[in-house]
Amino acid sequence: MRIAGLLLVMLLPLYSQAQCAMCRAVLESNDDTGIAEGINDGIVYLMAIPYVVVGVLIFVVYRKMRA
Repeated sequence: MRIAGLLLVMLLPLYSQAQCAMCRAVLESNDDTGIAEGINDGIVYLMAIPYVVVGVLIFVVYRKMRA
């Protein structure tokens, strides 16, 4: 069981790199900028969510400490 888990952990980076290369190839080969803009919007959305959650958490703690 440990060997299977270790093998899975070792192979995960290979699959993730393959997906990134596939996305890049699709974006570079297509002249339609709509797909690229959609991918960029998705990246910004995924990147912004943790900052919003942490900001709300800090705000709630600040309000609790002040009351």
